Amino acid sequence: MSRFLCLSWMACWLGMSPLWLSAQDRETKVRNDKALLENSDHWIYNNLPRGLRQAKLSKKPILVVLRCIPCEACHEFDEQVVERDPKVRELLDRFVCVRIPQANGIDLALFQYDYDMSFAVMYLHHDGTLLGRFGTRTGRENEAEDMQLEGFAESLQLALNLDQKFDEVRDSLAGKMGPAPEIYKLPEQYPSLKDKYTDSLDYSGKVVQSCIHCHQIRDADRLTYRLSDQPLPDDVLYPWPSLKVIGIQCDPKTATTVSAVLPNSLAAQMELQPGDRLVAMNGQPLLSVADAQWVLHRTPDEGQVTFTIDHEGQTIQQAVSLPQGWRQASDISWRVSTWELRRMAFGGMVLKPLPESINRKSLKLPADHQLALFIEHVGQYGEHARAKQAGLVKGDIVIAYDGRSDFDSEQDLLAYAMQQKQRGDKVNIEVLRDGQRKTFTITLQ
Repeated sequence: MSRFLCLSWMACWLGMSPLWLSAQDRETKVRNDKALLENSDHWIYNNLPRGLRQAKLSKKPILVVLRCIPCEACHEFDEQVVERDPKVRELLDRFVCVRIPQANGIDLALFQYDYDMSFAVMYLHHDGTLLGRFGTRTGRENEAEDMQLEGFAESLQLALNLDQKFDEVRDSLAGKMGPAPEIYKLPEQYPSLKDKYTDSLDYSGKVVQSCIHCHQIRDADRLTYRLSDQPLPDDVLYPWPSLKVIGIQCDPKTATTVSAVLPNSLAAQMELQPGDRLVAMNGQPLLSVADAQWVLHRTPDEGQVTFTIDHEGQTIQQAVSLPQGWRQASDISWRVSTWELRRMAFGGMVLKPLPESINRKSLKLPADHQLALFIEHVGQYGEHARAKQAGLVKGDIVIAYDGRSDFDSEQDLLAYAMQQKQRGDKVNIEVLRDGQRKTFTITLQ
C-alpha cells in the first residue's frame, strides 16, 4: 500500500473525513507532498541532477512533472499520476520519474512550457535532450476536457518510441527548445522576484510564501516590458495558443487525434477530419497537444506551419499560412497571469459579456456602439483595488474605455492597454449604473 493511501486509511481510522488530504491548508499540502514522496521508490523528489545521473546509468528517458502543489486545478489528475494509476503504471516504470514542486531554481533554458499550467510534464532523453511535453489547459475549470489518463498513456508511449530511435530522430528534436534566455537564466533573477525569493523552498519557515509559482515567471517577463515602457508583443500577451485558433480540437483520451474541426477555420481549409492524427508540425514529432502548442508559440506573427498528418493510415503533409494577428483569437481570460494584466489595465476589475438577464437594447446605446461589458469583480486589496478606490463597483457596465467604444471583449481592452498605453497614463472609464452614465479615472499601473 502506498504512503498516500496509508495516510488516507489512517485518517478514516482516526475518525477524520477521507477529504482530509484535499482539505488541508496550503502549507500542509506542500509539506505532505514532500513527506510522501521524498523517499519514494518511484519518484525522485525535487532533484533533477540526481534524475539525470540515474537516467544515464539506467539508459531510461526522464519524465519531469512540474506541479504547483497548493493549486486545486489538476489535483485529481496529478494524484492519479503520483499514485501510478494502473492505466499508466507500466509505462511510468520505463522512465526515471522526477517531481519538481516549485519554479525556484529551474533552468529557464530547459523548462520552457506553459507557465499558466499547475501540472505539466516534460520528457527528456537520458542525455538531457528534450523529447517533448504534455499538459494543456483551455479553461479554468475544464481540466477533464483537456487532459485524461488515456491521452497521457498514449503520450508516454510516443515518448518511449521516440527515445528508442533517438539517434535517428535527434535532428528533428532541435526545434523542441527555444533560445536560452539572454538575461534571466533562473526565475529568481527577475527584478520583480529576486528580493523576495531564493533558488529553493524554505521548509524551515513559511514554505508556501517561499515558492515561486510558475505563472509568476510570465508575470515577471511581462513586467520587464511594462517597466521599460515597451508594448507587450503578441507572443507575450497571447502565449501558448490553443489549437482552436486554427480550428482544431483534439480528443483528450488520445495524444493528438482530431475530434472536431471548426467550420470556416484554417483546419477546415486544410480538409482535416475527425480521426486524423497530428504526427508532426514543422518537422517536430508531436507527443501531445502541448507539443503542438509549442510550435504555435514559436511561430512568427505571420508565419507558415507544416502539418504531418496520419489520415486513415496514409501520411499527408499540409501547410497553412497564419494571417497577421492570428494569436488574438487565443483565449487568455482563464489564465492566472491575466490577473496581473487586469491589475495594470483595469485597476483590478474582471470584465465579462453581459449576463442574459440584461437585454442590450435596454441600455439604449447607439446601434454602432460595440462596447458593453459587465463588471463581474472589483479587487479589494492593494494594487488590485485601484478601480474600487476610483469608485467603480461590481455590476457597472463599461461602455467606453479611454474615450473609445470600438471594443468587443475584455481581451480587446487588455491588448489596447498593454500595447498602446503606458504605465502612468490616465484612462477614463465610462459606465452605466442604474441607467445613468458615470465616468471614473484610473492611472495605469
